[in-house]
Amino acid sequence: MKEKFTRWDAVDQLHSEVEQTAYLNACLEDDPGDGSLVRAALGDIARARGMSSVARATGISREGLYRALSSDGNPEFATVMRVMRALGVNLRAA
Repeated sequence: MKEKFTRWDAVDQLHSEVEQTAYLNACLEDDPGDGSLVRAALGDIARARGMSSVARATGISREGLYRALSSDGNPEFATVMRVMRALGVNLRAA
């Protein structure tokens, strides 16, 4: 008998801004320095909030956001900033 597995998706756990903020902070802390975890977290949070509404708020197409925030994506810093603004996320230096 074959075992059946369900794919885990972070979006299923990101119901509130508190959960989303904690997730993004953890990814910022654990990112290896290439932005991959931060990019993934922003993509997950955007999906949790609705990619279409984030696309409208950024002025970037939904497909463009999916591409930029995918594991193969390499978004420009301006794109990351537009997504962060649309999500209400602030970038701060400590």
